[in-house]
Amino acid sequence: MRIVGRYSSKNGERVVMREYAPLLSEIEAAIGAVDAGSHKTKESLEKTMPGRILFNPVSINRAFKDQFGPRGWVPIRVRCDYSTAHYVSGYEPKALNTGAFREMDFVKGGLGVEVQFGKYAFMVYNVCAKMTIFKNLGHIKAGVEIVPVKAFADEMSSGVSYFEQFVWDLNARGVADIDVPVLILGIDA
Repeated sequence: MRIVGRYSSKNGERVVMREYAPLLSEIEAAIGAVDAGSHKTKESLEKTMPGRILFNPVSINRAFKDQFGPRGWVPIRVRCDYSTAHYVSGYEPKALNTGAFREMDFVKGGLGVEVQFGKYAFMVYNVCAKMTIFKNLGHIKAGVEIVPVKAFADEMSSGVSYFEQFVWDLNARGVADIDVPVLILGIDA
């Protein structure tokens, strides 16, 4: 795969290039080592494209794990301990702490990486919430979000979001004080 788009959220590109240049090189190498063609294996069952062979996001995510793991990148999982302090008096939950957690795909040396081939809401959640949470918990200082560009997303099941839409939304949203510097990388097969 190759990087065909770059977007800097809260000076993410400058921060990542200045403070994490060797790690950015590893990320770029991992992306370049994923052979997209070997992941065009999913037969569409959707009525808008029946029988069409599409890229398989689950398989692509596995390939990214295979590239990042040997380079020393690890997933970080944090447990969610939910409070009952905000329930109204008299409410008794049946089961509260059910093993819920949040996980970042890859972390190394204070840099977090998320690979997202899902719906738009997951991209926004990663950058605008999850990365802030992991920064507040001391796991990362900056992040990189890897997402498909529209041409690549068009070769996947319907509903997969893409770089161009994500960048537009982040620009329209603006930057908040709590945001983490994030470099968004748009990739194509």
